[in-house]
Amino acid sequence: MLDLDDPIQRKFRKELSTGVVALVLLAVVAETGEPLYGYQIAKRLETGGGLLGGKLSALYPVLRNLEAAGLLDSFVEPSASGPPRRYYRATDAGRAALIGWIGAWREARDLVDGLLPGRSPEHRSRTATDPADPPDGPSADSSA
Repeated sequence: MLDLDDPIQRKFRKELSTGVVALVLLAVVAETGEPLYGYQIAKRLETGGGLLGGKLSALYPVLRNLEAAGLLDSFVEPSASGPPRRYYRATDAGRAALIGWIGAWREARDLVDGLLPGRSPEHRSRTATDPADPPDGPSADSSA
């Protein structure tokens, strides 16, 4: 059983999630094909397993970093139910980067899976042609 009160476990999980959050945020925004504001992105992440651990504030620095890198762009629109909202959408550079990041993620995952104790030979010999992992990356019909 994982002890989340253990400082070593917390530190490891934080370090592990750092790059994963950027990958998943970019994927969520790119795959949607429509602009999303922060809360919408967070809700999509929650349905996918709660990657942010309930910390919505952790989302915004990553979104700003992705925007500063040219992978996302944003615009602000008034909201009928509160303050104006900043919407994010993937740029062409962001969609291209995502394809590379997905490949890097799969390579790293396969390497780690092959080295972890208790893995079956099937998992150790997994290749990029795994039917559970389509090689195409984001769908070609995604638009921003």
